[in-house]
Amino acid sequence: MSTRGAPSAALRVTEVSKHFGGLVAVDNVSLEVYPGEVVGLLGDNGAGKSTLIKIISGVFRPDSGRIYLGDREAMFATPMEARMAGIETIYQDLALCENLDAPANIFLGREPSRRVLRVLPAVDRKLMHTESRTVLDRLDIRIPNLGRPMRQMSGGQRQAVAIARAVYWNARLMIMDEPTAALGVPEQRKVLQLVRTLRDAGVPVIMITHNMQDAFEVADRL
Repeated sequence: MSTRGAPSAALRVTEVSKHFGGLVAVDNVSLEVYPGEVVGLLGDNGAGKSTLIKIISGVFRPDSGRIYLGDREAMFATPMEARMAGIETIYQDLALCENLDAPANIFLGREPSRRVLRVLPAVDRKLMHTESRTVLDRLDIRIPNLGRPMRQMSGGQRQAVAIARAVYWNARLMIMDEPTAALGVPEQRKVLQLVRTLRDAGVPVIMITHNMQDAFEVADRL
């Protein structure tokens, strides 16, 4: 475990273990992630990388060990609890709704509302569109038609929308599982640039990857 003094760790995982029956998925793992850095997690399939991030993001509860977000212990019972605390996780399947457009995905489960005739509540789609365009422009993400469903977008655009969602909701920690998998070279470069943008904005990033070149290009520690 790192013994750096300042700044304090954004995330601290201490001696965490997880078993599934007789299978040891995560064995006494400790990890620290600091604001404004990218930590690369590399390892063979079955090494426990995905299980570890699912523990951090509230999918699984550890059998032992502790997790701290900032100075507070954080054991999340559900992924929604983790998201509300500021942990945004982007899995390989991106967890996007294919039939919805970018604004609907960015605000999924947290849609703003307005009053129709001062009485009836309705989703404020205009605000969603405006706010989505603002965060996408801030990240230099070019999606001319925000009304297109996600299934009509490229892999890079889909990944960018998932990242924009995390940025909009002020992620305290970003976890990315194979963010450049199945992308062409130009889109890989764009996604890696978005990772750098997050880091430069002070957002700590955990990036799982099998691509050594990607890891060496953007990770501060492995």
